[in-house]
Amino acid sequence: MTLAWLALQFAGCALLISCAGFVLSRSADRLARAYGWGRGWVGLALLATVTSLPELASGISAVAFVDAPNLAVGNALGACVVNLAFLVVVDALQRQQPMYREASATHLLSAGFGVVMLGFVAMSLLTGPRAPAVLHVGLYSPMLLALYLLALRGAHAHERAALLAHAAAAGPPAPAGAGTQREWLRFATAALVVLAAGSWLPNVADALAQALGLSRSFVGTVFMAVVTTLPEMAVTVSALRLGALDMAIGNLLGSNLFNVLILAVDDAFYTRGPLLADAATVHAGTAVTALIMTGLVIVGLVMRPQGRVLRVSSWISVGLVAAYVINAALVYLGHA
Repeated sequence: MTLAWLALQFAGCALLISCAGFVLSRSADRLARAYGWGRGWVGLALLATVTSLPELASGISAVAFVDAPNLAVGNALGACVVNLAFLVVVDALQRQQPMYREASATHLLSAGFGVVMLGFVAMSLLTGPRAPAVLHVGLYSPMLLALYLLALRGAHAHERAALLAHAAAAGPPAPAGAGTQREWLRFATAALVVLAAGSWLPNVADALAQALGLSRSFVGTVFMAVVTTLPEMAVTVSALRLGALDMAIGNLLGSNLFNVLILAVDDAFYTRGPLLADAATVHAGTAVTALIMTGLVIVGLVMRPQGRVLRVSSWISVGLVAAYVINAALVYLGHA
C-alpha cells in the first residue's frame, strides 16, 4: 500500500473516532440528567471506559494478530501521556481562571490510583523477564485489575457522598422513558463506531511504521496514542461546552486508569509470556513521564494556582507540555 493510502486510512479512522466522541459526550450528559448521576462519575466510569475502547481494541489486535507487543504497550502508555497533555487545552479553555481553581477534589482520588498503577507498570518494565508470572500472565496483571476496581469503588463512594450533600440543590432526576432508550441506542452506536475504527488502527499504524522507517514503539507512543485518544479529546471539549468541567477532567483521568488496565487485558491475549517482559525498556520512560505528569496534576489540585503564564494557562500546564515533549523526543531517539 502507498503512503498516501495509509495516511488516508489513518485520517479516516481519526475522523470517525472524533465524530463518535461528540455523540458519546452529549448522550452521556443526557443520561446523567435522566438517572441523577453525577457528572464526575459519568466522566470517570462510563465515558472513560467507552472512549478508551480504541486503545482496548488496538491493544488486543496488536498482540493477537499483528504480534507487536511494543505497539500495544506504547499505545496504552502513550495514550496516558496524551490524555494528561490534553489537560493543558482544558486549562487554556477555562478563560476565567485556571481549571485547578474550579475542579473537584474528587479527582485527587483517581489521580492517586493512577500513580500507583503506573508505578506497578514502570517497575514491571524495568524488571523485564525477571518479573514473576503465573502461566503466561505477569503477576502485575491481577494487581492492576484489583487497583482499577478499587479506584472505581472509591470514586463512586466519594461522588455519592457529594451528591447526597447537594441533593436539595440538584433536585430529583427526570423520569427515564422512551427518550432515554433512544439515548442509550445513540450511545451504543457511537461506541461501536469507536470500537470498529480503533480495531483497524494497529494494521495501519504498523504499515506506517514500516513505510516511514520508524519503530513500533515510537508509532505506538506518539501516532497511535494521539489518534486513539481522539474520543477523549472530543468528549472533553464537548463536556466543556456543556459547562461540565468535572466530567471533562474525570473522563481524561478515568481513561488513564482504564488505559493502564488495558495492559492487563493485552497480557491475557499475549500468549508468548508476560507482555511487559517482552516490551522495550524505553516504555518505562513513558510510564515515568505519566507518573510525573500525574504528580503535577495532583499538585495543581492541591495548590490550586491562580496565576497564568503569558495569560494562557497555569504553570502546571507548562510542566505538562515540557514533560510530553521530552518523552516523545526520548522515545524517538531511543529507537532512531
